[in-house]
Amino acid sequence: LVYHAGRDTTNRLSELNAFTFITLERQYGFWVDHALYSNRDDWFFLGRLRYQRFPLKYYGIGPDTPSEYQAVVDGNVTLIRERVLRRVYGSIYAGIEVDYQSLSESTFKFANDEQQFIYPTGSEGSRNLGLGIGLVHDQRHNVLNVREGFFGEVAWLAYRPAWFSDYSFNTTYVDLRYYRPMPRKEVLAFQLYGIMGSGELPFNQMALMGGETMMRGYYTGRYRDERLAAFQVEYRWLPFAFSKRWGAAAFLSTGTVFSRENRFNTDYLRLAGGGGIRFLLFPKKDIFTRIDVAFTREGQGYYFFIGEAF
Repeated sequence: LVYHAGRDTTNRLSELNAFTFITLERQYGFWVDHALYSNRDDWFFLGRLRYQRFPLKYYGIGPDTPSEYQAVVDGNVTLIRERVLRRVYGSIYAGIEVDYQSLSESTFKFANDEQQFIYPTGSEGSRNLGLGIGLVHDQRHNVLNVREGFFGEVAWLAYRPAWFSDYSFNTTYVDLRYYRPMPRKEVLAFQLYGIMGSGELPFNQMALMGGETMMRGYYTGRYRDERLAAFQVEYRWLPFAFSKRWGAAAFLSTGTVFSRENRFNTDYLRLAGGGGIRFLLFPKKDIFTRIDVAFTREGQGYYFFIGEAF
């Protein structure tokens, strides 16, 4: 769902994106992402919801884990991340951030029954509620297809037993993006992303590298640790000069995970890159659907979504 608040096109384009899935193995999930602006863009609601029961591969913790997964983790996963932000000046917003994550009915199925396995913190499942503050600088007019401007977010969240968290820890997020318009409706996009965790982090709330947005090509959680630093660049043809609806993109990213004890080390930087096609799904709203294929030294990943990766 995409719309302008009050049907006023001078307001930024709000989007609500949802999908669900079910498999023949009785696995299922429900995802909702949203970026909603009020009239005159005074309020900004940015967040996501995830609920799923789908097995996830666990490779261990750290930047040098083996390429073969150690276990498959099954359980019910709930994630709710919401930001309620008020415009304080120009394109700058400030407000509160809430993050709730739970893992229940957790089970580990070992890939090799003979190996010694050390269960990570939170392996039995946990519920954690984080409360914090966020500062956002948002010049985007269309979240699903940004053609120019800057987006930056700095957020700090605290998880404490006092507000019903099983573990006590802090997490800081930094997300910086820049979009430069190029000739013939082409776009050059950059993103720098970082997560800094401290305290007793459960394994499912550590910084995860990989997925459909950053470090595409790596399995989500292929690498995990207390902290993450990653960068990506993408060139987009939206659309091709010779077509009204077909386009493409090429991207390259690098990143790694690390901890307080084992600090950032360039030797553990990983590379991922690839490309994809674009189809102008909603011409009046300038929204494309994307099909990407990404390559890494460990294999490849395929992604099919509405809207750009960042």
